[in-house]
Amino acid sequence: MELKDVNLDRVKKAREALAHIVTCTDLSWSRELTQLLGCEIFIKHENNQRTGSFKIRGAYHKIINLSESEKRRGVVASSAGNHAQGVALSAQLAGVKATVVMPITAPLTKVSATKSHGANVILHGEIYDEAYAHARRLEQEQDLTFVHPYQDPFIVAGQGTLGLEIFEKNPHLESVVIPIGGGGLISGTALVLKALNPKIKIFGVQLNQTPGLYNMFKQNHLGDSSEVFQEANSLANRKISTIADGIAVKTPSAEMFQNFIKKYVDDIVTVNDDEIAEAIVFLLEKSKSVAEGAGAASLAAILHRNLPLGKQSCVVLSGGNIDLNIIAKVIEKGQIKRGRLIELSVIVDDAPGMLSKLTKVIADLRANILEVRHDRITQGLFLRETRIDFVLETSSHEHIQKIREAFHQLGAR
Repeated sequence: MELKDVNLDRVKKAREALAHIVTCTDLSWSRELTQLLGCEIFIKHENNQRTGSFKIRGAYHKIINLSESEKRRGVVASSAGNHAQGVALSAQLAGVKATVVMPITAPLTKVSATKSHGANVILHGEIYDEAYAHARRLEQEQDLTFVHPYQDPFIVAGQGTLGLEIFEKNPHLESVVIPIGGGGLISGTALVLKALNPKIKIFGVQLNQTPGLYNMFKQNHLGDSSEVFQEANSLANRKISTIADGIAVKTPSAEMFQNFIKKYVDDIVTVNDDEIAEAIVFLLEKSKSVAEGAGAASLAAILHRNLPLGKQSCVVLSGGNIDLNIIAKVIEKGQIKRGRLIELSVIVDDAPGMLSKLTKVIADLRANILEVRHDRITQGLFLRETRIDFVLETSSHEHIQKIREAFHQLGAR
């Protein structure tokens, strides 16, 4: 089967194969998002899927469709996390030996989870691209079958089962918003939803640091000489630092674009790390739901981009495997973005009672002091001046502005 052969019937057959493997995750109505955006918002909770993301759908479908000879030889994959776990568990369930190459920077929790499913994990390279290249070498050297994270017809058909679940739970949706990394999830899901309801709008969301498919969609031209691929090549050796590593795919796939995204996706937008962090915090606080950076990109888009969602829309939370070592930082970043946390620095006269006056302002305006630091030696301070740094819990950006204004009235600068 080739990419061009994927269709609704193929996806329905994939669902039959996955029936006892994947979880039909919830499609829940969000009161908070509905009130905020003025249209009904539903959340598809693939963050609660087996292995913590949608990836097992495509991985298992690919592995069970291998020939008996391929199964005996085993499979190899490369991944920074979610695809690794999907391949590892799928191979274990199918009785196939799996080798997964992960970059040495992969979160320990994801490495451990992949090993726990019986895969042979090899840590290689600083970035995903180096892990991918090593996996392709192992494919040739050990005669293994490479399980691509997205550019494979069986992977796309497996991911498309998500679209069947969405439509069956709510056939009245007018739009669906889906994160895009390599494009496997949005390709399969969009194909299905457009086949079942041609009027539905499909919106994709990419990370602003790796906007390959976004640029391709906007410029709508292909070929190695195109500006899109020139830009992708310039990204190839650039280190990407993001909380959304699951969708940080540097080089866009012309095949995925031509066969699926160009045909079935209505628009693509990009979001940044601060917006994604805010979305993660929103989910934690309002929905009591945990999403990783890549998984929350779709929510970031509906919160920060004026998408024409219609009367009813679905947001796909594609994964929930966030590293506990960074979740505190993500929460802090999200709180700052929402005006719930602020570091304020003021320069005032170094005189008795000044700190008391400042803290009284904070108390009167009902903010909470988390940290206070004095600095009398910073360059630029006059002899009788001091700098005071506050870390405050606040309620909004407007609340922060009131505190600033009150500080200025006391002569602080």
